[in-house]
Amino acid sequence: MSALQSAARRTVLKGAAAIVGAAGGAVALTACSTETNSGSGSPAVPAEPVELGAATEVPVGGAKLFREKKILVSCAEAGQYKAFSAQCTHAGCVLDKIVEGEGNCPCHGSRFDVTTGKVLRGPAASPLPEIPVKAEGGKLVAG
Repeated sequence: MSALQSAARRTVLKGAAAIVGAAGGAVALTACSTETNSGSGSPAVPAEPVELGAATEVPVGGAKLFREKKILVSCAEAGQYKAFSAQCTHAGCVLDKIVEGEGNCPCHGSRFDVTTGKVLRGPAASPLPEIPVKAEGGKLVAG
């Protein structure tokens, strides 16, 4: 193989490697962005009232994640509830658990204060949207 052929071959191989690298980056970004609605297509905040369950399910001084409804409810004092979207404001993944008063996003590690919705750790930059919530007949209704 001549020096000219060898140089041309290296150029082609470098170009192919660059294309593969770019495609891999695009796949990674696409994977991040496809989780915006966690596959359900539903908005972060319910458009209609949503019944969550018994108000007693949310402990006083604690919080409960209603993951299937994408809602997080905290109760600072008996009968006083606050609700937030449980959909992370970074890429839309649904929070998976509450650990020591923090809602955890399983996708990229964002953490949110369950009593205020504020971001405690990124990459999320915006707080969780607040959702109106009330207790009616012993049941929590959000939205």
